[in-house]
Amino acid sequence: MVILALVLLGLCFGSFVNALVWRLRENKNWVSERSVCTHCGHTLAPIDLIPVFSWLLLRGKCRYCSQKIEDSPLVELVTPLLLVGSYLFWPHSFSGLGMVLFGFWVVFITGLVALAVYDIHWMLLPNKIIYPLLVVGLAQAITIVIWEGGIDSIIGTALSVLIGGGIFYVLFLISQGRWIGGGDIKLGALIGLVLGKPELSLLMIFVSSLLGSLVALPLLLTGRAKRSTKLPFGPFLIAACIVVYIFGSSVIEGYKTQILGL
Repeated sequence: MVILALVLLGLCFGSFVNALVWRLRENKNWVSERSVCTHCGHTLAPIDLIPVFSWLLLRGKCRYCSQKIEDSPLVELVTPLLLVGSYLFWPHSFSGLGMVLFGFWVVFITGLVALAVYDIHWMLLPNKIIYPLLVVGLAQAITIVIWEGGIDSIIGTALSVLIGGGIFYVLFLISQGRWIGGGDIKLGALIGLVLGKPELSLLMIFVSSLLGSLVALPLLLTGRAKRSTKLPFGPFLIAACIVVYIFGSSVIEGYKTQILGL
């Protein structure tokens, strides 16, 4: 029942993400305005807004102008997969603080998917998504401090934010904005706030760089991209954040035990 609920919730949130990114792009109110076709501007009926099903029913084309629907059903499929995967491999318990953290994580997943979609489309990480997520991240950090107490959590979170955003800020200064954009700095700081531990932030930077290289190198070798070609780095950061949040602590503990013998 929990998995079914997460699937339905993820489908709804994925549909919300699709609507959100286009409304932000068009500077429309994403709360009160109705969904419309991005081509003909026709207001969409409720039957046109059912996640995945509507896209399949309409064969990926607008009911009113027959143009290709810009919203991707992949977003509506990926979001529930991420929620279910997070539930199955959740690194905390599902009681007390662990349950509260899962609630925060659902919000983060939705916002991070929206940022990834926006960055892929327009190579931009909008503040209208990042800033609310920073507020949620701060709320999570305060919750952890109140729940667990102690100065260690505060110091760990501060270092995690400093590493997540600081390293990218240094790269931004060195390259004068050619390697890293301002949005990547804020996203790095946000992810550091979400992860809450400096070792996880370092691992996130390593994983995101590795993922970026695995995508960029084949494109360069096959001539599909040049050294001057720009790729959005946000999706790699977001993918690394999700992987590290769920599996990072286990990887670090395994490394300490198996490699360092600690």
